Amino acid sequence: MRTTGIIRGIDEVGRIVIPKEYRRMLKVNDREDSLEISMEGDRIVLRKHMPACTFCGSADGMIEYSGYKICRNCVDNLEQIVGQQVEGE
Repeated sequence: MRTTGIIRGIDEVGRIVIPKEYRRMLKVNDREDSLEISMEGDRIVLRKHMPACTFCGSADGMIEYSGYKICRNCVDNLEQIVGQQVEGE
Protein backbone atom coordinates (compact mmCIF):
# COMPACT_ATOMS: atom_id res chain seq x y z
CA MET A 1 0.00 0.00 0.00
CA ARG A 2 1.41 3.36 -0.92
CA THR A 3 1.49 6.30 1.43
CA THR A 4 0.43 9.73 0.20
CA GLY A 5 1.33 11.76 3.25
CA ILE A 6 -2.27 12.91 3.68
CA ILE A 7 -3.36 12.78 7.29
CA ARG A 8 -6.91 13.49 8.44
CA GLY A 9 -8.32 13.84 11.92
CA ILE A 10 -11.53 12.25 13.18
CA ASP A 11 -14.22 14.57 14.54
CA GLU A 12 -16.21 14.07 17.73
CA VAL A 13 -18.84 11.87 16.04
CA GLY A 14 -16.29 9.66 14.24
CA ARG A 15 -16.31 11.29 10.80
CA ILE A 16 -13.29 11.62 8.58
CA VAL A 17 -13.00 13.61 5.35
CA ILE A 18 -11.91 11.57 2.33
CA PRO A 19 -9.61 13.70 0.16
CA LYS A 20 -11.13 14.93 -3.08
CA GLU A 21 -8.31 13.29 -5.08
CA TYR A 22 -9.32 9.87 -3.73
CA ARG A 23 -13.01 10.48 -4.43
CA ARG A 24 -12.13 11.39 -8.01
CA MET A 25 -9.95 8.27 -8.43
CA LEU A 26 -12.80 6.05 -7.20
CA LYS A 27 -15.36 8.05 -9.22
CA VAL A 28 -17.39 8.56 -6.04
CA ASN A 29 -20.01 11.27 -6.46
CA ASP A 30 -20.95 13.16 -3.31
CA ARG A 31 -24.48 12.31 -2.10
CA GLU A 32 -25.02 9.85 -4.99
CA ASP A 33 -22.68 6.94 -4.26
CA SER A 34 -22.10 4.83 -1.17
CA LEU A 35 -18.94 3.32 0.25
CA GLU A 36 -18.55 -0.13 1.77
CA ILE A 37 -16.60 -0.17 5.02
CA SER A 38 -14.84 -3.37 6.07
CA MET A 39 -11.98 -4.61 8.21
CA GLU A 40 -8.97 -6.49 6.82
CA GLY A 41 -6.78 -7.41 9.74
CA ASP A 42 -5.94 -4.16 11.51
CA ARG A 43 -7.00 -1.96 8.56
CA ILE A 44 -10.24 -0.19 7.77
CA VAL A 45 -10.95 -0.57 4.05
CA LEU A 46 -13.27 1.70 2.02
CA ARG A 47 -14.59 0.54 -1.36
CA LYS A 48 -17.10 2.11 -3.70
CA HIS A 49 -20.33 0.18 -3.23
CA MET A 50 -21.31 -1.73 -6.34
CA PRO A 51 -24.82 -3.19 -5.99
CA ALA A 52 -24.96 -6.94 -6.64
CA CYS A 53 -27.68 -9.55 -7.07
CA THR A 54 -29.28 -10.69 -3.82
CA PHE A 55 -29.14 -14.32 -5.01
CA CYS A 56 -25.89 -14.83 -6.94
CA GLY A 57 -23.75 -11.74 -6.33
CA SER A 58 -23.51 -10.78 -10.01
CA ALA A 59 -23.60 -7.09 -10.94
CA ASP A 60 -24.74 -7.62 -14.55
CA GLY A 61 -28.17 -6.46 -15.76
CA MET A 62 -29.52 -5.44 -12.38
CA ILE A 63 -33.16 -4.61 -11.67
CA GLU A 64 -34.74 -3.70 -8.34
CA TYR A 65 -37.82 -5.43 -6.94
CA SER A 66 -39.26 -4.54 -3.52
CA GLY A 67 -35.91 -3.12 -2.43
CA TYR A 68 -33.89 -6.15 -3.61
CA LYS A 69 -31.34 -6.06 -6.44
CA ILE A 70 -31.75 -9.02 -8.80
CA CYS A 71 -29.77 -9.80 -11.97
CA ARG A 72 -31.47 -10.71 -15.25
CA ASN A 73 -30.21 -14.31 -15.08
CA CYS A 74 -31.81 -14.88 -11.64
CA VAL A 75 -35.06 -13.24 -12.82
CA ASP A 76 -35.12 -15.71 -15.73
CA ASN A 77 -34.44 -18.62 -13.36
CA LEU A 78 -37.24 -17.48 -11.01
CA GLU A 79 -39.66 -17.19 -13.94
CA GLN A 80 -38.85 -20.79 -14.92
CA ILE A 81 -39.39 -22.04 -11.35
CA VAL A 82 -42.72 -20.21 -11.03
CA GLY A 83 -43.78 -21.51 -14.46
CA GLN A 84 -42.99 -25.10 -13.43
CA GLN A 85 -44.94 -24.72 -10.19
CA VAL A 86 -47.97 -23.31 -12.03
CA GLU A 87 -47.90 -26.20 -14.54
CA GLY A 88 -47.68 -28.74 -11.70
CA GLU A 89 -50.80 -27.48 -9.90
